[in-house]
Amino acid sequence: MRIVLSYFMSLDGVVQAPGGPKEDTDGGFAHGGWSMPYFDEKVMGEFIGEAIATTTALLFGRRTWQVMADAWPSRSGGDPFADHMNAVPKYVASTTLTPDDMRWNTTLLPADDVFGAIGRLRAEGEGDLHIMGSSNLARQLVSRDLVDEYRLMIEPIALGGGKRGFPDDGRARPMELVSTATTSTGVIVCTYRPAT
Repeated sequence: MRIVLSYFMSLDGVVQAPGGPKEDTDGGFAHGGWSMPYFDEKVMGEFIGEAIATTTALLFGRRTWQVMADAWPSRSGGDPFADHMNAVPKYVASTTLTPDDMRWNTTLLPADDVFGAIGRLRAEGEGDLHIMGSSNLARQLVSRDLVDEYRLMIEPIALGGGKRGFPDDGRARPMELVSTATTSTGVIVCTYRPAT
């Protein structure tokens, strides 16, 4: 199973709260929803759709999972994208959620062995284990070399601060460009894989 990471990302590498004002205000972040004006239905919609088509499971951190689990179940029936999102198994990494909190076809990963459990999923599963957003968890996956593909939508805005998409650990991570496209709104849509 490949781990695929998708981000809406600003020019200065920020991935925090692209979808809405109250999505994630940690650190006083005041630009929630910054990505929405740049969404190009055709190019970005197809890019996201292509990724979901090969997704056999979803992986989230707690905050992103809670936002998604509140939003997606009501969109089922008639929307193939929503139906797929709702149907595939989900896994969430959290130290505060309990098994009783689980809904939306979700399994809570063991808090004392999150990365071991993800490694086992990666070794035993098929298709793509897709992580959307979940920047804290995603940065930890990147730092452990567990991400097989990066699907980035780099948007024409610098936010000046906020949670970044990659670890700030001083380590270089060379990438191989697999595909690129540009939207009518100035977004650069890229797929990268770690260079071998």
